[in-house]
Amino acid sequence: MNSPRTKLYRDKANGKLFGVCAGIADYTGVDAFWVRIALVFLTFATGGWTIPAYVIASVILNKKPPYLYAEPEETRYWQSVRQSPKRTAREIRARMKDIDRRLAEVESYYVSSNPRLSAEIERLR
Repeated sequence: MNSPRTKLYRDKANGKLFGVCAGIADYTGVDAFWVRIALVFLTFATGGWTIPAYVIASVILNKKPPYLYAEPEETRYWQSVRQSPKRTAREIRARMKDIDRRLAEVESYYVSSNPRLSAEIERLR
């Protein structure tokens, strides 16, 4: 089952009609204005099949829970996860390696300047 943060929802709070375009915008990270423009363009370019698709999506999609994201940074993070989960996992691994490297540097600094602490750490290993 998908995490609630990686699902497509209708965003009724930011929507104009049923919130489908706003939900797609939230899901992809694209501004809702451009999603709406694309919908209008596709409606005229394809003979109007997008109108029934929009109505069906408004019935099928769940309404976005108001508690889904606490902060804008969290929204951007989950949008990037939905766009490229493998890239996001690589970025997290890279951040963790960087944190590990920095902690090793801090440990090395404190251990080298404090022989008593160094001996205690070695005793614990």
